[in-house]
Amino acid sequence: MGNRVSREDFEWVYTDQPHASRRQEILAKYPEIKSLMKPDSNLIWIVILMVLTQFVAFYLVKDLDWKWVLFWAYAFGSCINHSMTLAIHEVSHNSAFGQCKPMWNRWFGIFANLPIGVPYSVSFKRYHMDHHRYLGGDGVDVDIPTDFEGWFFCTTFRKFIWVILQPLFYAFRPLFINPKPISYLEIINTVIQITFDVAIYYVLGIKSLVYMLAATLLGLGLHPISGHFIAEHYMFLKGHETYSYYGPLNLLTFNVGYRNEHHDFPNIPGKSLPLVRKIAAEYYESLPHYNSWIKVLYDFVMDDTISPYSRVKRHQKGSVVLE
Repeated sequence: MGNRVSREDFEWVYTDQPHASRRQEILAKYPEIKSLMKPDSNLIWIVILMVLTQFVAFYLVKDLDWKWVLFWAYAFGSCINHSMTLAIHEVSHNSAFGQCKPMWNRWFGIFANLPIGVPYSVSFKRYHMDHHRYLGGDGVDVDIPTDFEGWFFCTTFRKFIWVILQPLFYAFRPLFINPKPISYLEIINTVIQITFDVAIYYVLGIKSLVYMLAATLLGLGLHPISGHFIAEHYMFLKGHETYSYYGPLNLLTFNVGYRNEHHDFPNIPGKSLPLVRKIAAEYYESLPHYNSWIKVLYDFVMDDTISPYSRVKRHQKGSVVLE
């Protein structure tokens, strides 16, 4: 059966996050990095183009046979929708319109949410900020799998199923780990999204709606891009909590693979993260990293020493301020 990870193998730490101290060191040595802390106006046009592309796809699939609807949902729509979730990740950091226009970013995130089919943008913003402030925080960071996930998905086959069902766990995990009161923006996000979905159904039909939802479910599940969910913070090497990925799929994902760089400088848009690595090369080149998300998925499923338990968890010091 191998050396499976157990609850006791969870890494508990009481120290501060490494990203804050590294950020201070890098800025002291390379203050020019501060010039990269500005919005990426190209993000706006890229998102608009992606949304329009999916609108065209909704029309093109409406009369196809079901097998082709599902084929294109996985072969094409899944890439667009997963990429769109990562565009929303960028927007959640105010990378579209800048820190001085937070509501512009929130509304733009709701617009970017439309092709995904389920309301996501506003809630993601609320929980993702906790992920950065309290990385690995027990009961706070909902990126950490639940005890049930770690206990049950411990074999090769079960981990394979867990990978397929990742979007469902990400959607429902906050309700069990860190439920928050529903905000008015979340209600607006939900109403707009449901209205859009109903309009797609009545104007284009059930196949277009299924294409949209299947593209999201498949794209966030067993898909090469989904390797980033596991690559980012699962502790494949003892003592290393965050891993970057420098492979070609960064071109489709707004450089989300530059994870160490992003956690060091969350207010720098993904477009500029390769420059961070280039400027402060000595801080990043020695860190373990990946060049293939597909290999990450394979290793996670096949390696008996890795499971959803393979995450650093932190006991929080002092008070925790949540959105």
